[in-house]
Amino acid sequence: MNLLAVGIAAGLAALGASIGIGLIVSKTVEGVSRQPEARGPLMTVMFIGIGVVEAVPIIAIVISFMLMFMF
Repeated sequence: MNLLAVGIAAGLAALGASIGIGLIVSKTVEGVSRQPEARGPLMTVMFIGIGVVEAVPIIAIVISFMLMFMF
């Protein structure tokens, strides 16, 4: 049962991160298409946002593995 819970937690974390990253990138592309001169600052903010969004599933997987081996 623990393995199923870990799999679901990892899958949902990956799904949420992929949706979040897709939204961040699509809005950045939209911003660059509206103002091409703001490409540099937009890309910087995009990479910071992607890093923050990507940290959440990594933390979720670590916590789920900790819980799996604890019980």
